[in-house]
Amino acid sequence: MASKIILLPGDGIGPEITAPTLEVLDAVGTKFDYEEHLFGGAAIDEYGTALTEQTVAACRSADAVLLACVGGPKWDTTDPARPRPEQGLLGLRKALGLYANLRPVRPLPALYDASPLKREIIDGTDLLVVRELTGGIYFGEKTRTKDTASDVCAYSRVEIERIARVAFRAARRKVTSVDKANVIETSRLWREVVRELHQAEFPDVTLEHVLVDNAAMQLVSNPADFDVIVTENMFGDILSDEAATLTGSIGMLPSASLGEPGTPALFEPVHGSAPDIAGQGIANPLAMFLSAAMMLRHGLDLEAEAAAIESAVDRALAEGLRTRDLGGSADTRAATQAVLSNL
Repeated sequence: MASKIILLPGDGIGPEITAPTLEVLDAVGTKFDYEEHLFGGAAIDEYGTALTEQTVAACRSADAVLLACVGGPKWDTTDPARPRPEQGLLGLRKALGLYANLRPVRPLPALYDASPLKREIIDGTDLLVVRELTGGIYFGEKTRTKDTASDVCAYSRVEIERIARVAFRAARRKVTSVDKANVIETSRLWREVVRELHQAEFPDVTLEHVLVDNAAMQLVSNPADFDVIVTENMFGDILSDEAATLTGSIGMLPSASLGEPGTPALFEPVHGSAPDIAGQGIANPLAMFLSAAMMLRHGLDLEAEAAAIESAVDRALAEGLRTRDLGGSADTRAATQAVLSNL
């Protein structure tokens, strides 16, 4: 029986990078039952909400969820009573219990010159950002009056332990736990719990604690020193986007959002919906292809097929493929054909 994949093309360039991704998946010999749902701004336009109960139910019954991107100026608002596309993302993460966001960052030698950093700085960089995804300030109690507003940042020992465990298990040599323990109480608990877990279960892995402002500086001055970075929701959101620039384009990075074993996971590129180029056929689909590869590996246990896609992307870039965000002229179709020819 074929695995069931829920497709959430979302907004902007989302539909344009979803369609060729299915071509790439077909080319590695995988056959799935696809079911597409409106999500984000598209769902707001149709249903008045970014995430419907029907979509939640479909995702819960699937083997994996493949999301493109959401958002755009059409739905930007500061009115708390109006829906925003990003609420769909937060709601789906909470509904599926997706507490661990994995963002690998590995600049390819073929793209070193596209990075804003010197090649000698990024050479050898191969890191993973593990971001806690369902706690912290994004999900805390919120208040708003005419003159004041507040967002509660709260974490429990259980939440910190489970995300730290993901990081330690993924580490090859070192875990860098990022916090703001010199100022914030939740960070002090975070540091305490991570330290205790390290001593009890993972003493063979090196652990270091780094304040978030220092971590932001080290990411652009010595990125190759990192192996696995683990941090809370908001810090992880910011640091993972900063790390994405090391590759030369945020259009190159995939991500996986995982919950407990046996529950469907969500896979999506790191980039946004790029409404300024939507409909022009010039979007870079490579991060979506690589997100599909992460789906094959982490969601469906298809390692050979995942590696095939990743190798095809690497080879296409080594042969000279450059989309516009990478300083070239290749459009979405040309990028897709370059990857397909290497499968």
